[in-house]
Amino acid sequence: MRKFFLFAAVAALASAPVVSQELNNFNFGGRQQVVSPELKGDKVTFRLNANYATIVNLVGSWMENPYGTGVPMQKGANGVWELTVDTPSPEIYTYNFVVDGVSVNDPQNYFVQRDGTRYLNMLIVPGERTENYFEANQRGTVTYKWYDSKILNINRRLTVYTPYGYEKNKNKKYPVLYLLHGAGGDEEAWTSMGRTAQILDNLIEKGLAEPMIVVMPNGNPNQQAAQTLGLPTSDLNFRDPSLQNAYVKSLCEEIVPFIEKEFRVNAKPESRAIAGLSMGGGHTITASILYPSMFDYICPLSAAGSATPEQITTLKKAGVKLYFLACGTTDFLWDGAVTLDKTLTDCGLDHIFYKSDGGHVWANWRLYLNTFAPMLFKK
Repeated sequence: MRKFFLFAAVAALASAPVVSQELNNFNFGGRQQVVSPELKGDKVTFRLNANYATIVNLVGSWMENPYGTGVPMQKGANGVWELTVDTPSPEIYTYNFVVDGVSVNDPQNYFVQRDGTRYLNMLIVPGERTENYFEANQRGTVTYKWYDSKILNINRRLTVYTPYGYEKNKNKKYPVLYLLHGAGGDEEAWTSMGRTAQILDNLIEKGLAEPMIVVMPNGNPNQQAAQTLGLPTSDLNFRDPSLQNAYVKSLCEEIVPFIEKEFRVNAKPESRAIAGLSMGGGHTITASILYPSMFDYICPLSAAGSATPEQITTLKKAGVKLYFLACGTTDFLWDGAVTLDKTLTDCGLDHIFYKSDGGHVWANWRLYLNTFAPMLFKK
């Protein structure tokens, strides 16, 4: 035993210089450490330590042309490039540097989000609009669950948010929001770009929303999970008429029962909500049509989908408690939202048509979640 402790002590002493050297490596050989981005009042400064570079530009999503070449940065002392701009209005923005023609993330900013295969730095500007996008004091839990889909013939992953207190309140059952992503997204889109966990944590902590479980599936029926896992995709032919709406059927006939078995939920229509953006909005509409008695709360957002008067009439008879339709006025799907609003009105289905500025962007979808979540599961 004494030999063991002696060995452990020697090992610890031997490893100390290694750890120290490892930390020194992060200092890039003693190069100047910079702060970026630095928010000060109505200005924000971006910096990049890149003495080797000849041209460095800043590209940000708040710019008039967020896909252009960006704004030139100036090289200062010790090879640190810098640019100070007016602070944009409160929201979450993404940005990157273009160094001699190559896109580079800000190494000083650990706030990143993943959009498909792209990782981009985030700039969160504080304000009323973004107050629920920051970490709350009482935080829920985000986990991943795997389930077998017989309809899609594949093992699949989904993301689940459980509210603060779920693990302790063993006898409490919760309502469930099924939250669907758009084209190009996956089961991590709503937590990465949508700030779902932070929004729900804040709303619940403030008493503005009912504690709820949020299920975020992968809406790409050929994928087992997000592409970042490197898993092979299915070769099923989803153009086959027999596979029409296969994902929506899997959602309602497999995912919902799976969640109601694995988690403490109220397995009733009045405790189920479904919402989705773009493609997921289309899935939301389709699910409400094919299974009109399954969800009492239906929220298509910037939806790529429509419904006939007959389908809406059936939904009305099912007793929907909330139909929340939302879209940006410059969204390319705006006309479809206006048409759906008219159909809902003509059929006498009481609903909310939430109109916002802007187009087909996450700034709107975060706003919509922040807006409709407090309306769910109210008695």
